[in-house]
Amino acid sequence: MTGVIRTIGGDLPAELAGPVYAHEHLIVDSPLVAETMPDIHLHSVEEARAEIQTCVAAGVRTMVDAMPAGSGRDPERLSRISVLTGMRVVAATGLHTEKYYVDVEWANEETAEQLAGRFIADVVDGIDKHDYRGEAIERIMARAGVVKVATMAAELTARDRRLFEAAALTIAATGVPILTHTEGGQGGYEQIELLADLGVSPERVALSHTDKVADRGYHGAMLETGALLCYDQGLREPEQTLELIENMVEAGFSGQLLLGTDGARRALWSTLGGSPGLSSLYVMMRERFDPALVEEVFITNPAVYLALNPES
Repeated sequence: MTGVIRTIGGDLPAELAGPVYAHEHLIVDSPLVAETMPDIHLHSVEEARAEIQTCVAAGVRTMVDAMPAGSGRDPERLSRISVLTGMRVVAATGLHTEKYYVDVEWANEETAEQLAGRFIADVVDGIDKHDYRGEAIERIMARAGVVKVATMAAELTARDRRLFEAAALTIAATGVPILTHTEGGQGGYEQIELLADLGVSPERVALSHTDKVADRGYHGAMLETGALLCYDQGLREPEQTLELIENMVEAGFSGQLLLGTDGARRALWSTLGGSPGLSSLYVMMRERFDPALVEEVFITNPAVYLALNPES
């Protein structure tokens, strides 16, 4: 295992990442989120510290924070959370679904090349402390280590193509991998095809939320391309997610699976009175599966996927 993973605290040798949660939400805070999405409004360093410490105690060592540019991320708070808990955090650049940007002109108007300029700078120079919502851009030392983009359906729109082109340019320039949002788990195969047309190798692609769809054929078709699937619904629909893991392992795809909680719900955090708590995913997997498989999906696979491509 070689290469480095870009965390907000600096570049980390991939072999030191330990167990990884590959799709998390530690801070989600913008005026729009606070006003219209209170169930996902995660704004407190102290609240995050308490919940993440339960994950540290369970054995998790690295988390990918999947909130991209302009949608409610905060590199300074993510950095403080990492320092306070010892959890390594990989921050995201890119763009989320349209609902996060009703009041963000640049996200809706810039070309793919202009967006890529922002994303590349997040990876190379440092994330803007204002998350591109201030009057000026002030980059700090915390850098992004993955690019995140999203689609809403299998039928791709002009917005989708613009975002995915920007992501492809970012990957070519920086070597970061791509993490995608699939609405309701749909449209994953189309995302893989579009990215391949844009020159992105499927091995650099991880698709989130696909375990919302139970169809084994759909999962097999995506994995046959060489792409990775990030199963992240285990706290909401544990039996469906666990059954999909079993099926895909049996089909020979264990080396292409990642796991996370997609824990952007206050109702999921045990320290906020929710259930079952973010740490329960790692506990559940260790109780259900052979240690070798747990090591593969939490340690080996994410270390390879998250490592920067040295050719870029």
